[in-house]
Formats: sequence, structure tokens, C-alpha cells
Amino acid sequence: MPGSLEPLDVAVQIPYHFRCPISLELMRDPVTVCTGQTYDRASIESWVATGNTTCPVTRAPLSDFILIPNHTLRRLIQDWCVANRSLGVERIPTPKQPADPALVRDLLVQASSNSTPPHSRLSALRRLRGLAKDSDKNRSLISTHNVPEVLLPIVFAGPESNENDELTHESLALLVMFPLDEAHCEFVASETDRVAFLSFLLSHSCIEVRVNAAALIEMVVAGTRSLENRILIGNADGVLEGITRILNHPLAYPRALKVGIKALFALCLVKQNRHMAVSAGAVEALIDKLADFEKCDAERALATVELLCRIPAGRSAFAEHALTVPLLVKIILKISDRATEYATGALVSLCSASEQLQRDAVAAGVVTQLLLLVQSDCTERAKRKAQLLLKLLRDSWPEDSIANSDDFACSDVAPF
Repeated sequence: MPGSLEPLDVAVQIPYHFRCPISLELMRDPVTVCTGQTYDRASIESWVATGNTTCPVTRAPLSDFILIPNHTLRRLIQDWCVANRSLGVERIPTPKQPADPALVRDLLVQASSNSTPPHSRLSALRRLRGLAKDSDKNRSLISTHNVPEVLLPIVFAGPESNENDELTHESLALLVMFPLDEAHCEFVASETDRVAFLSFLLSHSCIEVRVNAAALIEMVVAGTRSLENRILIGNADGVLEGITRILNHPLAYPRALKVGIKALFALCLVKQNRHMAVSAGAVEALIDKLADFEKCDAERALATVELLCRIPAGRSAFAEHALTVPLLVKIILKISDRATEYATGALVSLCSASEQLQRDAVAAGVVTQLLLLVQSDCTERAKRKAQLLLKLLRDSWPEDSIANSDDFACSDVAPF
């Protein structure tokens, strides 16, 4: 039963034939099986997925697993919901029907055929993307047709396809909705012309095209085992600059921030790419956007900060940004254990290289944060980093620091 009905289950009597025989809850998407019985789609699909081959009510064998939408019953249920609105019952939305496998096959054939007019191919790709957006089930169905094999040749059709830019962009938008295996990643990464084309798309006037290009770059970098190819992508003209611009895009398009940090992190995992990232302005972009990331993305951003702090150019760039140390200190114990670990690790690198940054960290209140950290239930790695940072900062503690109190004696800090 929907959450809105739970406190009303005594006052509101749901008609028996509106309830799913499996879950006994109000049906939201009633479908009929070959035995003539009607169930809620989610319930009967779960029943079949667990290996059952009989009708739950009649116990008769299911000769097929075709689920026919019961539109009449669904409309009756919706009318009943509307009639009981005053009692707190919400109308169930009209469900979007799952994609027809035959339709998916036809659309993919149409999209991939060079003999089909470009506008028809574009229409097929747009319909496929609409289906993929509708549900995970549709995406799973579409993915069984090896979508990358169809779409990669369209995306990288060559310079002669410039007149069909929309076809390329729509193919790219659909492609990044599906995983790529290693062979597909190598197909992209092993050819400098393909990498150069993605770099070109990173400068496109449309933000969606730029973000989709960055998404494909991230997928390829993460999916290829070849260190040489990962370096090739990171050092390609305009790649890291384009990704940095995506990070700096206004928050009105939040997907840019999410895709941008995923791509930057994937590239910075390769140490040979980190100098290029610093030169491209990644340090300033990370600090300026650090407060805007959601939890998972904030962890990835802080991991990237720590990676860039491992090279002298990265440490210098972070040291020059006035907000670096205060932000990292503030984050400790605030977001997650991983975020704490990465922020502390970055501070270790920065303070190891600069006495001024040590004083800045102490002024920002890092000592109290670290002493709380070593007594918390955080990861052992985070504690070791905190202990090392405390040792680095001892000479910078003021005389009246809490670290010199009886409660937080220096001798309590274990050696790293």
C-alpha cells in the first residue's frame, strides 16, 4: 500500500480486486498473465525472476511470460483514488509501459543503417534515448543488443559526418547511458583522432554535448588497462582544460559538476596527468566548487585534491589559494570517513612543504579537529594521517593551545 495510505488503513477500505494477489497492496501497474489472473507488474516480475514458472493464484504453468497491461483496471483504481482524495489517498500515476523488444531491435537497425535518411536515424536514436530514460528495465533491455557496437561507429564516423552533427551528438548522449567493456574503451583510447574528436567536443557551444564528451572520456579512462592510453588521453590538447571548464560551469546544470569531477579524478589517478591538470586550472576549480559537491562527489573531489598535492606544482597551486587550508580543516569529520581521510592526507602534504601552511592550519583550528579525529571511530588510515599531521604541527601550536592541556597531552599522540 502506498505510504500515504498507511495511517488510513482502518478508515480506507481498498476494494479486494484492486489489491495484488501477491503483495496484497494496491496495484499501481496491473498486468494480466496468460492464465487470466491480474497482478501488479513489480510483484509478478519478482515472482518470475526468482524462478517460479506457475501462476501464483491458480498454480497453473505459465506457458509464456508476456505481461499484458490491464488498462481498464488501472483506470478504475485511479478513479477510486480520486474519489477518496479527501481521505488522504493519492492518485497513482499512469505507468510508462516497458519497451517492446521488437521495437528496440528495429530502432537500433534503423539508427545504424547508412542507407536510412539521417532524419530517420536521428528519430530512432531519440526514441531509444527516451526509452532508456524511462526506466532501468528499458536500459537493461536495450543493453542486451550490444549498443556500443552500434553507436561507437556513429559517434566516430569521421570528418565527413560533420553535416550530421545532431546524429553524432544524439549517439553520444545515448552511448554514455550504457557501460563499455575494455575492448570498446581501447577502440576509443588507442586512436589519437578519436581522442582529439572528444577534445573538440569538450569545446562545443552546447553544455550537454560537452558533458557527454567528458562522460565518455571518464568511461574510457576508467575502462582501459593501458597506462600509455590513459596518459595519451590526459595529455591530449584541450582535454583537461575542457574538463576544468565543465567543473566551472554554473550550478544550474548540476550534471556538469558530477561528470566533471568523475572525469578529472579518473585522469588524475595517473600521475603523469597531474601536471597537466594543474596547468589546466584544476586546483582553483576544485577549491572553488568544493562546497557544492554532494557526498559521493565531494569524496571524489577530495581524493583528487590529495592526488594533486603529491606533486610540487599541485602543492604550490593549492598553497596560493587562500581558501585551501580553511576548507580542508573545516571538512575534517564533516562529510564522511573517506572525505576526512582525503582532507587530512592533503593537509599532510601541504604542511610538510610549508611552515606557513602549518601556521595557517593551526589558526584554522586543525589541532582540535585532529585530536577529535584520533579518538573517533574513523579509519585507521585517517588516524595515522592525523597523527603524522599532529607531529608536523607541534612547533606551530600556541602556548595556550588545547593540545597542551591535560586532556590532550602531546604524549597521547602515537608515532606514525
